[in-house]
Amino acid sequence: MAMLSVKPGQRFSMPDWHTSSHFISADAERQRSASHQVRQEARALRNETNNQAKWDEHDNQTRLAERISSVNRWKETLDKCLADIDVEIDALAKVKEAAERALQAKNLPLDVSIECLTLRESRRAIDVVRDPVEEELHKEVKVIEKAKKELQQKVHEAFEQLCLLQESRQQLSWDHRCKTEALEIDHVCLSLNVNCPNISFKVNPTRVPNGSTTPEEWEQNSQSHKEHAEAEMKASTELREATLLVIAQTLNELEAQRVATEFAFRKRIRDLERAHGELKWQEQNTMEEIAEMEEDIRRLEEDLRGKVQDLKVAHTRLETRTHRPGVDLCRDQVQYGLTDEVHQLEGTIRALRQKLAESQDALNALHRQLHRIQTDVGYKANSLMLDNKCMDSRRKLVVPAENFVPELDTFNRTRNRVPSPLEKGQPELA
Repeated sequence: MAMLSVKPGQRFSMPDWHTSSHFISADAERQRSASHQVRQEARALRNETNNQAKWDEHDNQTRLAERISSVNRWKETLDKCLADIDVEIDALAKVKEAAERALQAKNLPLDVSIECLTLRESRRAIDVVRDPVEEELHKEVKVIEKAKKELQQKVHEAFEQLCLLQESRQQLSWDHRCKTEALEIDHVCLSLNVNCPNISFKVNPTRVPNGSTTPEEWEQNSQSHKEHAEAEMKASTELREATLLVIAQTLNELEAQRVATEFAFRKRIRDLERAHGELKWQEQNTMEEIAEMEEDIRRLEEDLRGKVQDLKVAHTRLETRTHRPGVDLCRDQVQYGLTDEVHQLEGTIRALRQKLAESQDALNALHRQLHRIQTDVGYKANSLMLDNKCMDSRRKLVVPAENFVPELDTFNRTRNRVPSPLEKGQPELA
């Protein structure tokens, strides 16, 4: 008969079994309660952290947008400032070039003035006079040198101001590039989200980078660059206005001096032409007087020779009548008449010889005066030729060099110049 096997081991009583079941049930209840509490806390935490994360992200998105807007405003401000400074640099460069051209243009008037002074050094004798023309030429040289000095100063100032503008522009350009790059970076940051493939953990991302600035320093830096650029543009504008004023003033002063100098030249040329015509008229009259004096001297000499012959006749008659014989050697009326004739002829001859000597002296004086007149005519002609050359040279100041062709000879100012009354041998009527 088969036997029922009995497992070895401890046997629990029913109370123990009920106690164990009750304990397990109570422990499960407690664990479920604890789990429920943890779940509730986890849900609250999830909700809180989700809300906090969303609000933090929203706030940072807003801050990024505001920062982008602020940087963009400054970028637009810098754009405008860069455009303004570029316009100012271009305007100042053009004014500087205009001043350089004006400075270069002063070389021709200075050369012409010095050429005129040099030409007029060839005047001779009494014509080497410090006349109004020479004074005006010296004034013109001083005016031109003063203008060149002022223009050179303005060119130098414009060059230095251009350097300052370029330096300010580089600062603005660097600030503009930095803000452009910062905008690109912030736009990338604004576009990032949890679905972007390029997000990852970074090493110590909360560190403060070297060279970091505060928002106040950032604002002050851009404001400083803007104010510096505006100050340089203002200084450049004032310099442009001053340079243009100097160009206009020097041009007006030089033009006024040129007009004054040419007026003095024309007056001097008229005086020289008048003096030359007067001298030519005097030369002609002197030559006519010399011719008449020579004719009168010839006649005096003929009369003197005739009177000498008459005296010889009278002497011969008196000497011959001394040979009358005896009582016929009578002091008759013939003797007295011949004696009176001899005395009269001797007085006449003395008077004629004296007058002949005076006439010869007068003739010599006329020849000396004629030589002096002719010499002075040569001086005047030389001076007139030199002043005409000066006027021809000064035409380059108002006629383009390529169109300048001297048309005048050494004497006449124009080809169809009407001679003055003095040149025609007639005195000029008052």
